[in-house]
Amino acid sequence: MKRIFFSFCLLFCHLINNAQTLEKKIAAAYARFEADPQLKYGNSSLTVLNAQTGEIVFSKNGNTGLAPASTLKTVTSITAFNLLAEDFRWETTLGYTGTISNGVLSGDLIITGSGDATLGSNRYEQSKSAVLLNRWLAVVKKSGIQKIQGRVIADDRLFGTQSLPQGWIWQDIGNYYGAGATSATWEENQFGLLIKPGARMGDPVVFQGTDPLMAGLKIVNEVTTGAAGSGDNVYAYSAPYSDIVYVRGTYASDLRKTIMLSVPDPASQLSADLRVKLTQNGVLVSGEATTARKISIEKTGFLPASVILDRYQSPELSKVVYWLNQKSLNLYAENILKTIAIKQGKKGSFADGVEVIKDYWNKRLGLDTDALDILDGSGLSPENRITTLTMARILQSAIKEPWYNSFYESLPLYNNMKMKSGSIRNVLAYTGYEKSGDGTPLVFSFITDHYNGRTSTIRQKMFNVLDVLK
Repeated sequence: MKRIFFSFCLLFCHLINNAQTLEKKIAAAYARFEADPQLKYGNSSLTVLNAQTGEIVFSKNGNTGLAPASTLKTVTSITAFNLLAEDFRWETTLGYTGTISNGVLSGDLIITGSGDATLGSNRYEQSKSAVLLNRWLAVVKKSGIQKIQGRVIADDRLFGTQSLPQGWIWQDIGNYYGAGATSATWEENQFGLLIKPGARMGDPVVFQGTDPLMAGLKIVNEVTTGAAGSGDNVYAYSAPYSDIVYVRGTYASDLRKTIMLSVPDPASQLSADLRVKLTQNGVLVSGEATTARKISIEKTGFLPASVILDRYQSPELSKVVYWLNQKSLNLYAENILKTIAIKQGKKGSFADGVEVIKDYWNKRLGLDTDALDILDGSGLSPENRITTLTMARILQSAIKEPWYNSFYESLPLYNNMKMKSGSIRNVLAYTGYEKSGDGTPLVFSFITDHYNGRTSTIRQKMFNVLDVLK
């Protein structure tokens, strides 16, 4: 009995010693990082928890609110798994009003969005725009409709008209990563701009077209040719529901790249594409392609679909979260945020989604709502603030959940570590999981704010700190 007790004491002392050793190693590495000249005027915070017990292994400035950038997507993802479930799917319906007589529909054809961020996306075979348009054409023809004496309407009312969160900056919202969150999303609310550089540096570039065709959108070219090797410094400037996009910056003389921009009115593009598909395949449409938002402004009104022809279900949430985190898709995060609000009985607004997230973690883990001071679900707003201790506790809570493996697999691999990155101007952040050399599972959150110098340099210095966790 004494021998067993003695062995237990040795093991306990060994574990305590290892924990202290790891803490000291992290503390030394972080102290070097904090003293680096790149942080002379900046802030940083690192929290490391034991992933099994939740005990703090190391935390410096753990209660200081910093901009999380795209690491905030982990909080949105975990909240969604908890509140929507791993197998949640959005449903998009196609239906009509009025009656069908002798092949003529006297009424409107209506496609109603529920917030499916993947509708028309090429990331899944089932959601590709060509696949969906063929599907909808087939069900229209199967119903006997040969002509529509009415309109093709995309019902985009569920999320309201505010498609952008508070705090997003002008330089972002015209570009693909600044696409607005709409309930009738289409092709990830983005399109490609084909550019040919000029003959000499400083010459205007030539816009050769868009992919897909963006009818009714005026694109103003203010882009010049940059030096060889200068890359893509092109930015688009537009606003939600605008029909004008200003494109500025430089495009390198040796660059061959399609520049991706955000679609100002995705629901309009959806209804237009569906109308074109029908007319090109023998289903005549007398009315225009339009949206519920436009109809509301015009005060002409429309009735909800009385007959549903098709119910399309999106890929399940686990597959959506995979691409959300792998490619850091802001649109997916914002549509999920609004959907969370709706499923909790609130309006599909950013403010309601944020309120649900803050309230959920306050009740679930007792987290102070002021430690999760956010405006969106993606982290693109530079006004977002979260503490590393809050983020680490949320990630630690996921480990024992049945959907944890789906979330873990969604995290990219950086520095040979499973973690989500985040970057906006002068902000770089990482959060994820690691196993220490002695086998201790760890969860961490690391944010650096307002550093100076090159991002690639501060990144490597952050990796040097995180290497101590291995």
